[in-house]
Amino acid sequence: MFLFGVWVLGEVIKGWDEGVATMKNGERAIFTVPPNLAYGEAGSPPLIPPNATLVFDIEMLSWISIRDLTGDGGILKKMIMEGEGWATPRDGDEVLVKYEARLETGMLVSKSEEGVEFHIGDGYLCPALSRGVKTMRKGEKAELAVKLSYGFIQKGNLAPDIESNIPPDSSLTIQLELVSWRSVTAVTDDKKVLKKIVKAGEGFDRPTEGSHVKVTYVGKLGDGTVFDRKGTDGEPFEFITSEEQVNEGLDMAIMTMKKGERATVTVDAEFLHGHDISGKLPANSLLHYEVELLDFIKEKPFWKMDTREKFEASERKKLDGNVLFKAGKFWRASKKYDKATKYIEFDHSFTDEEMCLAKSLRLSCHLNNAACKLRSGEYLEASRLCTKVLDLDPLNVKALFRRSQAYLKTSELEKAEADIKKALAIDPNNREVKLEYMELKEKQRKYDKYQAELFSTMVSKMS
Repeated sequence: MFLFGVWVLGEVIKGWDEGVATMKNGERAIFTVPPNLAYGEAGSPPLIPPNATLVFDIEMLSWISIRDLTGDGGILKKMIMEGEGWATPRDGDEVLVKYEARLETGMLVSKSEEGVEFHIGDGYLCPALSRGVKTMRKGEKAELAVKLSYGFIQKGNLAPDIESNIPPDSSLTIQLELVSWRSVTAVTDDKKVLKKIVKAGEGFDRPTEGSHVKVTYVGKLGDGTVFDRKGTDGEPFEFITSEEQVNEGLDMAIMTMKKGERATVTVDAEFLHGHDISGKLPANSLLHYEVELLDFIKEKPFWKMDTREKFEASERKKLDGNVLFKAGKFWRASKKYDKATKYIEFDHSFTDEEMCLAKSLRLSCHLNNAACKLRSGEYLEASRLCTKVLDLDPLNVKALFRRSQAYLKTSELEKAEADIKKALAIDPNNREVKLEYMELKEKQRKYDKYQAELFSTMVSKMS
């Protein structure tokens, strides 16, 4: 029996489902289907008797893949034309699509022949549009069958006369084409620095902290006013990353770029603090940069440095951290101290004199880093760094003092008292330690009073 027709897998006998799923375009095959994969004990009267084994002669003329994008049949996607490559957009990416959306009745509710741009996740038109686009490749065309809540129309995208005629929870059919998209990266977790790639760069490597980079960029306000411009193709602007030579937001974005990459970078105006025009910007304003990374050279890794280079790099990072600490940039200062210690850790080639110098540098960086952590409210990290110092130098008064501060903030009063008493025994005239001891005693007094009041309340309730 030679069959012509169209069917959807899952809507015919199981034998067809299993057999046809193994076929290629243009293939012709004979399938012998046992009763348990056909019509079973009941058969299909009057043509097919009970427990019948069936033989089918089938030719695969063509097939179209249908994907259930939601797992509940809410959005079914049928590919009409394949796209290019393998990559698909992600949440937050900016896409350019053409589409036509109709109700089950055939009524046209929205259309974009010229193409419309939106960010995935922004809720443009209806939830199904973003869901569908995230599964598509550049140039791909597809049809989405959308049911109920997945087809809920965001009515701000429609003409008023159409909006009034759309029933709630409408099911839709959407013809969709992904024309192109631009990848959008959240450079910071709070999304106050966003990068959108305009032209992809080369290879996989990116600048890191301390890299020598060559860029061109133009900085604009929201109204298009240019407030900053650096470099040309012939004479690029050169600077060292993480050295405060450009605003921090732009600096971080450039460290996510590849050689030859062009991007637009959006930075919250808070990153322009201290700039000449920062006081003239309205609250919550955004800065827009058009940036191209022409070239970069990474800082020499510490394992390729000789001893002299390691100590010079460590001293330099420590001094950078000191500058940042004085400027109140404690997080960035902490990163500098971390890096300074890495240059001089665990090097068995050091002489005895160099080992002493390395130990002194590590102690200094750990102590400074602990001060950063205290200022940033990272009290556990502060106590951990002080403990590192005390493991190497048990009589270090600064480490005892700063660890006691951390313990005091986390209400570990006994540990704080032990450190303060030890610090006072070593340096009884230290004014800072004396003041800290007075603060501890006051906190202990308040805690004892609270405990007494709590005990009194409990006794009165029991009686």
